[in-house]
Amino acid sequence: MREFLMALSALLLLSATAEAGDNPTVTWDSQSLIVGGKRVCPVMGEVHYSRIPAGEWAAAVRRMKAGGVTIVATYVFWNHVEEQEGIYNWSGQRNLRQFLEVCRGEQMPVILRIGPFCHGEVRNGGLPDWLWNPSPIAPGRADGGLAEAKPMRLRSTDARFLGYVERLYRQIFTQVQGLQWKDGGPVIAAQFDNEYRGSGDYLMALKALALKVGFDLPFYTRTGWPELSKPVPFGEMIPLYGDYADGFWEKDLKECAGNYYKAFNFKAFRSSTAIGTDLLGQQTETVSKGDGQYPYFTCELGGGMVTAYHRRPFIYADDCYSLAVVKLGSGSNLLGYYMYHGGTNPESTTGITLNETQRTLGTANNDLPVKTYDFQCPLGEFGQTYPQFFRLRPLHLFLQDYGELLAPMAATFPASQDLKKGEDTGLRWAVRSGGESAFIFVNNYERLQHLTAKKNVELEAAGVKLPRLTIPAGAMAIFPVNVDGIRYATAQLVAKRDGKIYMMQVEGIPVTIALQNGKTLKNVKPRGMQKPIYNNVYLLTRTDAEQLFYSATPHEDIGLGAVCTKIKDAGPLRQIVKGRAKVAEAPSEEDWAAAAVYRITIPKEATTRFRRLLSIEYQGDCARLYAVNHPLGPKGRFACEEPSPSLRLIADNFQYGRPFLYGLWRLPEGTTELELRILPWQQDAPIYLPREADHTPGESVKKIEITYQGL
Repeated sequence: MREFLMALSALLLLSATAEAGDNPTVTWDSQSLIVGGKRVCPVMGEVHYSRIPAGEWAAAVRRMKAGGVTIVATYVFWNHVEEQEGIYNWSGQRNLRQFLEVCRGEQMPVILRIGPFCHGEVRNGGLPDWLWNPSPIAPGRADGGLAEAKPMRLRSTDARFLGYVERLYRQIFTQVQGLQWKDGGPVIAAQFDNEYRGSGDYLMALKALALKVGFDLPFYTRTGWPELSKPVPFGEMIPLYGDYADGFWEKDLKECAGNYYKAFNFKAFRSSTAIGTDLLGQQTETVSKGDGQYPYFTCELGGGMVTAYHRRPFIYADDCYSLAVVKLGSGSNLLGYYMYHGGTNPESTTGITLNETQRTLGTANNDLPVKTYDFQCPLGEFGQTYPQFFRLRPLHLFLQDYGELLAPMAATFPASQDLKKGEDTGLRWAVRSGGESAFIFVNNYERLQHLTAKKNVELEAAGVKLPRLTIPAGAMAIFPVNVDGIRYATAQLVAKRDGKIYMMQVEGIPVTIALQNGKTLKNVKPRGMQKPIYNNVYLLTRTDAEQLFYSATPHEDIGLGAVCTKIKDAGPLRQIVKGRAKVAEAPSEEDWAAAAVYRITIPKEATTRFRRLLSIEYQGDCARLYAVNHPLGPKGRFACEEPSPSLRLIADNFQYGRPFLYGLWRLPEGTTELELRILPWQQDAPIYLPREADHTPGESVKKIEITYQGL
């Protein structure tokens, strides 16, 4: 129980044998969440349960925990559970209750984002088609058969719309009943709607409906952007904020378009003026009155970024790490990543696709892949790790073990809060302090900019001056002052477990540790976990710190290969047109009929073990993968073709520099034959393709292999 109250991962989590009502009390004030009487700094990771097969939920949650996530956030997409009016589907990977039971079993609290509008790059932002069209959906039409809206105003206090929402909320509550925090369950909070800019009366109406049907949770949330035209009464919903390193929604095709650069500078302004500019337009840095009385939490800190057809950002681990360091240094006491675990859009029950496109309503600004929602986040579509998974772990361990100390510390900003893109005039740094203790936050990094090393830097906090330092280009750090017997250190605290203090050397910065007993250790070298540098203090390399307390089955060379044979050359190049949102439109089904075709044969044994991935590196614009001779596939690849072996679309990809992956354990039973279709890259296409991508016109398969990634 002592450790339960020391670390956030334990503070917020359920006892595996807890009985109803056994959860600790959760409250909040202007600084932080308070759980069981202790201040905490959670790490929240977004994962969409309905985008992951149910059999993989437990493994997904365990991997998130291993990465340092202490709260799961998930959308309940309305059109995933009520595609046809009045017909609810809570089965399979749509089974919310089963997912919540998994989270309870894995001791993971959950924040439900219950809409009704969610966005999440889902068709219509999650609002079902029938809200616009009372007649049956017409499968096969690009717009899903949408006609005119029902006679009501969506996302408003219109009584007719709220009637539909109440019905939805009642259905969601049937999945949640008995699993709320007060019952010893994992559901700790709920978010209402998303990215709403109208009157707070609408959000309050949603909350009233939730309370009416039985929701009774420790706290409730809303997105803190854009500014509401009328605020909600104080204390009703905590506003949560976000920031991203880049955005697929930008219509500008230049590298580093938009003002995402502001996310890499410490500042008092909590929100972002870059999120959702396609929907929200240009936004100003104004803070709603009273928001400063809430704790500073985030729910959409970019853990990666999805690729749209017209814009395909390549996200780096340092992008994500820098965003997190800057948010903490600016005063945030909850890091909420969107996304933390990617996924795959589920199959529709009506014959349409569930991805956002320029032709769908509700959002209608971007063409997203039909299937993949990988997001390049710490854990990808199939649970594979991207570099930021390990890059972020030391930060998350720090928040678990030092969150109680950090949470009440106020942020101050000795450096400029108003910088231009790539401005390199001085070091970006901030201080959080309280009493005699403090942390100095340093960020000498901005995405795709070349910030120089800063020499002879003087840093000071809580009356303590650090020795003059050179902060290398790209360096990010958190230096402690008067913490755990350390007067100051030019190394970063990572964890404190079993009386041992673990620190991490920041690459390029010599380590000096001045102890409060007067002893100073200079030019200290990392010795790993086996040998302390002084008493109970251990200094680790970054690699060792990223792996601290982490155990996993290693990657294996499994000795299995795939045979790939080209069976058809690509036809004439398609004409890339701009769609409704005036950006390049993704290929139509007819366009895919002119793609180059490859046949891939997979050894049967490659499909029988979890974590075996098919990896395809290709030259081209975009690609699709089909299971061959699948009984659910159409008789004929496309409407314009003669009958042929049945195909089922299982994966798709917009080429952007990372391999096209597919988890072979998800193949329909007995499938060993796949068909890969590639559309050629066209020179001067109106598409932002990052520097890591292959810009060579044409198409080819460059490399195909089967890999294994352990848990």
